Formats: sequence, C-alpha cells, structure tokens
Amino acid sequence: MKKFDLNIEKILESWEIHHAVRELLANAIDEQVMTNSQSIEVFKENETWIIRDYGRGIKYSSLTQNENEEKIKNPHVIGKFGIGLKDALATLDRHDVQIEILSKYNRIKTLKSPKEGFNEIVTLHALIDENIQRDFVGTKIELKGISDEDVEKAKRLFLMFSKNEILSRTKYGDVIHRGKENAFIYINGVRVAEEDNFLFSYNITNVSSQIKKALNRERTNVGRSAYADSIKKILLSSKDEKVAEMLAKEMAIIESGEAKDELSWIDIQEHAIKILSSTNKYVFITGDEAMTNTSMIDEIKNSGRTPIVIPLNLREKIKGGTDIGGNPIQDINQFLFDYNDSFAFEFIDNKDLSDKERDTYSFTDKIINLFGGLPKQVKKIVISKTMRKDFVSNNETLGCWDAQTSAIVVHRSQLGKLPDYCGTLIHELIHAKTGLDDVDREFETELTKQIGKFLSLYLEN
Repeated sequence: MKKFDLNIEKILESWEIHHAVRELLANAIDEQVMTNSQSIEVFKENETWIIRDYGRGIKYSSLTQNENEEKIKNPHVIGKFGIGLKDALATLDRHDVQIEILSKYNRIKTLKSPKEGFNEIVTLHALIDENIQRDFVGTKIELKGISDEDVEKAKRLFLMFSKNEILSRTKYGDVIHRGKENAFIYINGVRVAEEDNFLFSYNITNVSSQIKKALNRERTNVGRSAYADSIKKILLSSKDEKVAEMLAKEMAIIESGEAKDELSWIDIQEHAIKILSSTNKYVFITGDEAMTNTSMIDEIKNSGRTPIVIPLNLREKIKGGTDIGGNPIQDINQFLFDYNDSFAFEFIDNKDLSDKERDTYSFTDKIINLFGGLPKQVKKIVISKTMRKDFVSNNETLGCWDAQTSAIVVHRSQLGKLPDYCGTLIHELIHAKTGLDDVDREFETELTKQIGKFLSLYLEN
C-alpha cells in the first residue's frame, strides 16, 4: 500500500454530493469518447452505486493536477486539467461518502492522514494498492453512503442520460427537443445553462474561445452572451424540416410578443423559411395578405400547400430570395406566378359551339374593325372553358390577354350575349395594344359594360 498526498484540506465547501458524481461521470464519458469504447454504465448493486467505463483504466497519476494534452487536443471531451477527480474525492470525503476506484493498474481509496513531516496538518490522501487484476478492463468506481437522488441529480446534468429527442445534428452541435422542462444548454453533453424561453435545447460540440473563457470550474450558469453565436450557427446549419416547422409556428405569434427567444433572430427566421420552402408544402404570407387575398388562400390550400403567416419585415427580407435548393421562395407573389405559369386553358373549337354562341362569335371581325384593327401583338382570338382566377378582385375572370401565346382568350360564358362578348373582347384588345394591367377594377368593369352596350347597339342596327 502506498499513500499519495492530495494536498487537500478544505475545498469547494459549496459543492454537494451530486457535483462530485458529476465529475466522476464526466471522466468516464471522456474515456469512452477518447477510446471509442462501449457506453459507460451507472447502476446500483446492493447499497453501492457503480460508475463503470471500458476504457484504458485509471492510473494514480491522474490524481495530480496537470493539463492533459490528449484532452486538450480532443474537442469533444469535457475535462481538461485533471482537477475534477481531486475535487470529487474531496467533496465525497467531506460528505462521508466512501469511494473505491478499481482499474488494472491500481485500487484507490481515500483517507485523512498527516502530511509527511508536518504532523499537525491533516490532508486528504489516496491509498494506492497495486496488487489487482491485470486483465481488468476500464475503470470501476464504487460509491457507498450516497443516495439515489444524488446520483439522479448528477445524471440529469448530462445529455446522454436525457430522454429528449435529438432533432438535428450539425457540425456545430445538436438541436434537441426540450420536452416539458425548461430548455438546457449543453457543452459536449454537459449542462451549463438553463433557458426558460428557448424553443429547443442545444448541445454545442464546436466550442468557441468565447465559451471556453466563460466556462467556470462548476460548469454552471454560463451566460447567454457566451453561447448565443454558437446556437445561431447550429440552427443555421440545420436542414431538418421538423426544426423549421417548429420555428415557423412561432413566427405566427411574433407580433404578439409570445414567441420563443430564437425567433428574435431574423436570420434564423429566414433560414427556417428557406428549409420549408424547399419542401414545396408551404406558402409564406403576411397577416394583411391573408385578409385581403382570401380566394388565393383557398387556392393555396386546394393545391395541397399550407399558408404560413410571417411578419412584414421578414416578408420583405425573403422577397425575391431562393430556398436551400436554389429555387424561388414560395411567397404569395411566387405562388401567383407559378399558378399563372402552370394554368392550362381548355380551348373550344368553333364547331363545338352552340348555334347562339357561334352567331355571337361571328361578330368578331366586325368588332376588331371597329376597334381599328387587330393589334400586331395579337395572333388569334380564342374561346376557353376555363379561365385563370383573378385573385386581386376575387371576381370571375371573363377574358385575358395571354402574351405568351399572343392570344386574346375569352371565357365561353361571354358568348351568351353579344354585349358581353363585345365588351370583353374590346377590353382585352386594349390590354394587348397598350400592355397596361388593370388598375381600378370597378372603373374598368363599368367601362367594359358601357363599351359593350354601345357596340352591340351599333352592330345590331
């Protein structure tokens, strides 16, 4: 037996038992990560709690306070300086918890003993027994005099013991479903902060220099300013549709002030839209657009897509933008463009018209002559069973100038009465000749009606 002076009298008096167990768990997890060995085990055997890893086995040299080069070079481990184990031993001793550490190298216990040469000073020592099993794999830590509650409290500080679903993994870290609890911030799987108004929990695996400076010895209560940029990077790197959908739901309540804090970052809002738009399942609209374009909203739903209400400033930011696949973002303007582009007319042959419809249609040349001739842009006048919807006025479209096919298209219904046909045809001839769009629909409707009445009277007399 050898005694190893840990040079500890009183230290970390604010630490509770679960803080010590946290350090022991962190060491075991680090060993699992560094050796890629099987998962650690934490279980109770009789009245003894056991922490078991399957790495290389602990040596008593780990009891010295020294920077661990291997851990420093590994960005995914928790510890760095070799002080956590000593802190744990001191805390457990202060709380009368018995600890025994076993590996193929040694068996370690603790006891209080006078410092060599200074009998009046009593410090914590490690008692080292090197007569052990050489075929033993990993490290086994036995804890006696510890409650189940203390162990569970320590386990809750680690992501690996959480039952919450990891929604998205990125090179910067993970997005985690927060469940019914508050959201937690983890650094390499160890909880360092708690957020009551975050939509998700996060595990930061790409640790910035800012976070390293903010991490204290207890790895708790790290301020948001230290990890906010890392969380933004995680979200902006995520392409998970479920994450984007959950963010999108929050967008609808931003103006109420009740949205989660991640939605205060407009670049996160924009990224969520880029993900969702690429699925071709959604169309993004403002609240005003939803109220003033009810027929278009119905058409969006009929097309199998879901309208998502977003703030006006975000609407302006995504205008003309592209999704993560490089395609136009599906706002209301893009939906209208795609709708018009994909619309197919059902043209009717002259021979399929009724006698009355054919008679009305026979006035076509006379109407064109009275107008002053066919504009050079127009190649044909055609009749269709179907017409594009006029989402601006919510009125039925009676005719249109289709520049793509150089045709004036008139809805079949206009052939029922000569005044209707005259008015609609003249209306669309004006559009074709001038290239102007509708401005005031009520004015144009009345103008069309009057023109139709005038021409029909002229033609019939």
